[in-house]
Amino acid sequence: MATRIRIDQVEPAGYKAVLGMEKFIESTSLTRTHKDLIKIRASQINGCAFCIDMHTKEARKAGETEQRIYALNAWRDTTFYSEEERAILALTEEVTLISGHVSDETYEQAARVLDQTYLAQVILSIITINVWNRIGITTKLLPAS
Repeated sequence: MATRIRIDQVEPAGYKAVLGMEKFIESTSLTRTHKDLIKIRASQINGCAFCIDMHTKEARKAGETEQRIYALNAWRDTTFYSEEERAILALTEEVTLISGHVSDETYEQAARVLDQTYLAQVILSIITINVWNRIGITTKLLPAS
């Protein structure tokens, strides 16, 4: 399997626009843990091997535990995640699987435990990783061996 197209080379202005979103997310008050959980969980749902590989490595480097990384796809069935993390993960799943829409229950839970600014940053972070996943999957980006 080989990468199909290098969007960063073929359409650098568009690629830089996506990088701009990523740079914005990195400048927000979102915690490193929250960013990592969003990136890993969305990438798991989308099946982006490149992003799963990258973001689990980043999370480990930032101090995330193996136990929490391995259990992320079953987060509802563990006690490993805080109330805020659970709200963020639920929102991540529903935004990523947007054809089912974001339920009022999921949105209202996130709005209860996160202030408006943080909630907006979470939503933008979820949207941004979904863009990266779609680039990675469409162009067949491969994780390093």
